[in-house]
Amino acid sequence: MPQVVLVNPQIPPNTGNIARTCAATCTNLHLVAPLGFEISDRYLKRAGLDYWPYVNLHYHESIAAFQLYQQQQGGRTIGFSVAGKCSYLNIQFQPDDWLLFGSETTGLPPTILTSCQQTAYIPMSQPGVRSLNLSVSVAVGLFEACRQVELLK
Repeated sequence: MPQVVLVNPQIPPNTGNIARTCAATCTNLHLVAPLGFEISDRYLKRAGLDYWPYVNLHYHESIAAFQLYQQQQGGRTIGFSVAGKCSYLNIQFQPDDWLLFGSETTGLPPTILTSCQQTAYIPMSQPGVRSLNLSVSVAVGLFEACRQVELLK
């Protein structure tokens, strides 16, 4: 199953919504510190509603700690960014992929993007719209990955 990784998320309701999406798809959610909120934040909990028991949540103290964990587990890292090299629609997702998303304000840092095996962007029809909300971007990428590896029925 592809896994979702949020690197330095800043807005609790976005992370809560992403947690809810991960719960609905049985997807592991990895949070990489520093976070812009406490895990106990009421807005985070509220956005996830009563689905938190269904979230397989992993917390990593740093990007280095996450990268070590990911390397031990195996699989490709796919960084989602407005600076991605190809449309997410042109990626052949695999069950052991790690889908990385950066903070709402800065995205994935260049050092993380360059360490990814592949980088993806979500096409925008309106050139004045630079990106989607983080929780929407995660849903778009995750559901396409799940569709391709036939995990949703």
